[in-house]
Amino acid sequence: MHQTHGEPSFQLTTADISLEITARGGHLAPVIFHLTGRDVSPYALAPWIPEEFPEIPPLLSVLRGDFFCLPFGGQTNGPPHGDPANAHWILAARDNRSIQLILETTDSGAHVRKILSTRDGHHAIYSEHLISNVSGDFNYGNHPILDLSHLPLNSGRITTSPFRWASVYPGQFANPADGETQALAEGSTFTDLSKVRLANGGTTDLTRYPSRVGNEDLVMMVNEPANEDQPFAWSAVVLDGYLWFSLKNPADFPSTLLWISNGGRTAAPWSARHLGRIGIEEVCSHFCDGVEISRENRLSAHRIPTTRHFDLDETVSLRIVQAVALTPEGFGSVRQINPAGPSAVSITGELGHEIVVAIDWTFVA
Repeated sequence: MHQTHGEPSFQLTTADISLEITARGGHLAPVIFHLTGRDVSPYALAPWIPEEFPEIPPLLSVLRGDFFCLPFGGQTNGPPHGDPANAHWILAARDNRSIQLILETTDSGAHVRKILSTRDGHHAIYSEHLISNVSGDFNYGNHPILDLSHLPLNSGRITTSPFRWASVYPGQFANPADGETQALAEGSTFTDLSKVRLANGGTTDLTRYPSRVGNEDLVMMVNEPANEDQPFAWSAVVLDGYLWFSLKNPADFPSTLLWISNGGRTAAPWSARHLGRIGIEEVCSHFCDGVEISRENRLSAHRIPTTRHFDLDETVSLRIVQAVALTPEGFGSVRQINPAGPSAVSITGELGHEIVVAIDWTFVA
């Protein structure tokens, strides 16, 4: 254990990856991927340290990288995004390539085991959460936050696998009474991530970021189900000469949220300085809302699950892979990610460039 960005953290270091996980909240960051000739660190750290705001929930004071939420958004008399994003995790096991943490939650009652593992020669984090000892319908999700604040405007590229339904948050995501502003039209649906309605008219391109400075927005996309040719869903962000991507089983994580955080919150701790960040969140939830709203099944008419039923005597495994790879000049946005044998994927750029990346995609399939 040592202090990282003001918070006690566990470490795991290999030839390919150096990662840190906070004991409080289990937030994963920083992560340094050791690529050929270059180190990259895509995950965001909040522009404050925890000791500056000891009175706010740990989720916000610790805020960084990726963390697991159960229930997603939280619940009445519970912390935001649930105990797993706030409470103290205990080290259960570790070896040269993996680390395991456990948490007994007090809000949902679940026992959660977090397993982060690596593979030799893979610039990837294999993330698994094992959920047991809980009964009922709950929403949940992984919450990676990337930092694109160092990039020129509109130079980062964001894409996902095909989706069958998508919408801006159906309500006021940014609260003007708190000095917050948003750019997108509340509740507007869309079929193309590059053409999303603005509140003041016209459309904007959400595939390009950073953009719309001074705003805080949220959209949700419901992924197409997996099939034999496409056995996983994906999200991808192209930065400066490399890309970050995640793979998932859409049966476990039906939707992808984009939390577009570019200075639209002026109250503490944000103070309009949380700039160029974007959450690429894989969830089973009704947008960012808490478990009570998610249990209302407001999207049932579209056949979109917003909770999952957990039985007391079962253990549920929720898996995500997050990885990086170098990109050639002119790669553009990611157009497709497909299996390339059992231990690699083929990633195609918008102009036809193709790269093959070593990764065990069967981990999620």
